[in-house]
Amino acid sequence: MRVPLSWLKEFLDIPCSVEELAQRLTLAGVEVAAIEPIPSQGLSWEKICVGEVVRVEPHPNADRLGVAWVRIGPQRVLKIVHGAPNLPASRRSRGQRVAVALPGARIANAYSNDPPQVEVKPLELRGVESQAVLCSEKELGLSQEHTGVLLLDEDAPVGTPLVDVLGDVVLELDLTPNLGRCLSIVGVAREAAAIAGGRLKIKEPHWKALGEPIAGQARVEIADPDLCARYVAALIRDVKNRAAPFWMRYRLWLCGMRPINAIVDITNYVMLEWGQPLHAFDYEKLLERSGGKAPTIIVRRALPHEKIVTLDGVERTLPEEALVIADERGAIAIAGVMGGLDTEVSEATKHVLLESASFHALHNRRTAQRLHLSTEASHRFSRGVPPELAERAARRAAELLRRLTRGEIAQGLLDAYPKKRARRVIALARGEVERLLGLSVKPAEIGAILKALGFILKRQKGAILATVPYWRLDVEIPADLVEEVARVIGYERLPSTLPSDTLPPQRRDRLFELEERVRDILVGFGLTEIINYSLTSFESIAKLYPDGQIPQESYVELENPISGERTLMRRTLLNGLLETVAANQRHHETIAVFELGRVYLPDRGGGLPQEPRRLGIALAGLRRSVSWAERAVPVDFFDLKGLIEALLQHLSVEGAKFSPASHPSFHPGRCAELALPGERLGILGEIHPRVAERFELRGRVYAAELDLERWLPLARELRPYRPIPRFPGIRQDIAVVVNEALPQERVEQLIWKSGGALLKSVKLFDVYYGEPVPPGQKSLAYALFYLAEDRTLTDAEAQAVHERIQKALETQLGAQVRGLA
Repeated sequence: MRVPLSWLKEFLDIPCSVEELAQRLTLAGVEVAAIEPIPSQGLSWEKICVGEVVRVEPHPNADRLGVAWVRIGPQRVLKIVHGAPNLPASRRSRGQRVAVALPGARIANAYSNDPPQVEVKPLELRGVESQAVLCSEKELGLSQEHTGVLLLDEDAPVGTPLVDVLGDVVLELDLTPNLGRCLSIVGVAREAAAIAGGRLKIKEPHWKALGEPIAGQARVEIADPDLCARYVAALIRDVKNRAAPFWMRYRLWLCGMRPINAIVDITNYVMLEWGQPLHAFDYEKLLERSGGKAPTIIVRRALPHEKIVTLDGVERTLPEEALVIADERGAIAIAGVMGGLDTEVSEATKHVLLESASFHALHNRRTAQRLHLSTEASHRFSRGVPPELAERAARRAAELLRRLTRGEIAQGLLDAYPKKRARRVIALARGEVERLLGLSVKPAEIGAILKALGFILKRQKGAILATVPYWRLDVEIPADLVEEVARVIGYERLPSTLPSDTLPPQRRDRLFELEERVRDILVGFGLTEIINYSLTSFESIAKLYPDGQIPQESYVELENPISGERTLMRRTLLNGLLETVAANQRHHETIAVFELGRVYLPDRGGGLPQEPRRLGIALAGLRRSVSWAERAVPVDFFDLKGLIEALLQHLSVEGAKFSPASHPSFHPGRCAELALPGERLGILGEIHPRVAERFELRGRVYAAELDLERWLPLARELRPYRPIPRFPGIRQDIAVVVNEALPQERVEQLIWKSGGALLKSVKLFDVYYGEPVPPGQKSLAYALFYLAEDRTLTDAEAQAVHERIQKALETQLGAQVRGLA
């Protein structure tokens, strides 16, 4: 919510500086996120002033230009050539106040963004000297309007710098959902008066209705009073729907709204001022739809498969539970969200039927979410708009239409109010404030605070009876009153106390501690932790499959997703990891990231989903930064495999093995499974080229996803200690030629099995292909370490074990033992 200070001052005498006001509001829960002065936008405001048009004559050499004489001081009149259609060469242009950019001023370029600003210089246009420029709204950065010059209020002081006339400060409020009452200038004025002091100047709206009575010219029916508490309609005839005056358009601009025309701008202005959304129907279009008879406005639920073309030009199929404003032919608006195109007001509109209503907050929010249609009206209705506000706003808007469009207001209102809301009365017991706040507050101070907030108080024995003002929909129980007292007196006054009870004994969460240890280890390895959304979409998941077809898996889907990109709970971390890699490859040559998070697997019995923890790792780019001494070496599969092996070693997880595997997201033949006997721990490998293309990845990317729920319980807190051998050992190397398709793991397993108790270490240190090794074969070289725990091992003992290993490799695997140079 944006609050121009000048507008706020119309309803409140502010007794302090704007900075102090912002601080007090923020401490009381109405957060002021920013204090914004009028934006300079690079313009030379000091050389732009208010001028008064003395006379306007046609340009002697150009049909579309005029020559204006503009007074900017007691003795100073400038001659200015212009092409503004709203400043014709006639008597009605005399006395108009305009914005004049003097020589040397920088103004916005109204015809191009290159350059964005231009400098005003005296020049000759079609043979006539022009000493300055009459500015349009676009040239001043106020809007995109530049067909005419900016016409200021008649009382704008001549010669005054324009920034002093426009000058304003805007408070940017960041409001929580329970502060719907502050979505208006009047609401903020009430809050500021109670919190910072000052005299309120809020008056009940009044109007001058002299037209024919509205009765008989239209009817209103509420078919669903549970969803529409009140519906008020006013009729204004013979309006002239021209542009709204500058002061209104300027305030709308300051509040972040685009001016459109007088009728629409007035409805938006009253909404910002009082917090009541309004909608204007073209009355003649309603008459045409009803066949010339008085139209009947019906507030009802949407019919099955009912459609409407909304003001944005989009045809929408309405949910059956949606509340609509309809006539006898069909829906003409989505209640509290957006109007329909068929009854839209335009420049040709002559008669206006003005709607001011109160709709159910939760139902309005659901309708807006289902239609993916967020508007200023739905933003307010979804936070609650009291029915008592409908009549006030209707009178205020109707009077503005009378004054600014010269319309005539029909006498009376169409007011359907089937269930009038009773005023809520809350009893606040004596001592309740001290009991909840721990602070003694005098009854007189409590009464003064509640009165300042608009509560009507009546004393009763042992309690205060507080009648809740109509605009406070959030106050329901005595604790709400105590909260109001607390925030007005200041939370800093509340005493800090320690709990009098003893703290419960702390219990260790071993899995949580191990999870934190995994984080520390991976960060120590040089990886960066990332946190992705737990919510994803089918479009994102489909990218994980080369053909784009998602397997038949069930997902936890959201009934009311916040956006189309967050419709279901994830089953894997991979798509989030790859999206992060793709986003960061534009900025970094090396990517090494990990994520610890939960996935969500639906329960087949219909219960709550399972939420196992997973570890995702992704590597891409270069192994190390390039320098004069280092060539560019990209990461590969073994970087990822080695990183996981090191993590297992740090956690003392033993027995885990890597074996070839297949997975649709990974490159065929470059994917492995990490497992223990009978226990699958995860998958790792190079991302499939088609998957990488779908995620717009550059180069080869390697990723892993590990199941922490199965892995972490296997970790040991203490690494087992092995004493240093007392006796020396013997190392012997062996090289064997085997079939290229034979996994190295089988060779190593047979070496261990044949080596017996004396074999202590087996390490592969070379893999070789090519001459003299025959085609289809490979050479594997191992370093074997023999050791006896109780004596010095002899060469003969070691050789005997070594020969036994050679024989087993030759007979069981068909290996050929090579000599080592």
